[in-house]
Amino acid sequence: MTPTVSWLEAVLLGLIQGLTEFLPISSSAHLRILGPLLPSGVDPGAAFSAITQIGTELAVVVYFRADIVRIARAWTAAVLNRGRLTSDARLGWLVILGSLPIALLGLLFQNAIESHLRNMYLTAFMLIFFGGLLWMADRYGERARSLDSMSWRDGLLFGLAQAMALIPGVSRSGGTITAGLLMGYSRDAAARYSFLLAIPAVFASGLFQLYKSWGVPGPVSSQATLLATCVAFLVGYGVIVVFLRIVSSRGYWPFVIYRIVLGIVVVGLLQAGVISA
Repeated sequence: MTPTVSWLEAVLLGLIQGLTEFLPISSSAHLRILGPLLPSGVDPGAAFSAITQIGTELAVVVYFRADIVRIARAWTAAVLNRGRLTSDARLGWLVILGSLPIALLGLLFQNAIESHLRNMYLTAFMLIFFGGLLWMADRYGERARSLDSMSWRDGLLFGLAQAMALIPGVSRSGGTITAGLLMGYSRDAAARYSFLLAIPAVFASGLFQLYKSWGVPGPVSSQATLLATCVAFLVGYGVIVVFLRIVSSRGYWPFVIYRIVLGIVVVGLLQAGVISA
């Protein structure tokens, strides 16, 4: 019989998902690393990761509900009434533009994302490499621009950076925040736009995986996945509040150190044969 993730393990995975989704340390990498270390020894899989991200993204919707409603109203008014393109309406179009790369690349490389790109050596490398890139961006970026100054080119670059998170170890928030800092945006602006940009992509990916895996036996039961998603929502909401406070006062260096150390630990576990690639 194929081993499956227990309810307690599902709660732990949901907790990890909620803790790591919004931090620039890659939630998918943590789920990929933790799975083989659980008593069941099972990789929960890309589908489980995508579905539980719905929970954390619901936390984003709740936390940023005022901003989301304002942007949605301005965008709808501009489309229906062909009115003036306000900054909020423009931001709505930029979120749509920035969501296209991850949607297209996710469909084109779906098989690789669910198999070859989950190699643990690749995950470790991405943790370390993008940790260094985040440090450079935070250290040398101008950190002066606001979201009102975002161009269409910047919106597309943000989207391409988000698409890199299809590889475990990159981090959705880490990729977009790094891109934002390199383009001169402030820490707060880069973090907030990262949250907003993730909403369409995460919901689309999660709902697609939910539809695709519905009724299909997997390493995690549907009930356990639902429990993990609920846990991820509750934990994720609290993480958003803490994360925005940390980056506004201390910057991203704690996450840089964590990423590099984690990447080195993963390589050590691989070399010791504790986990397999």
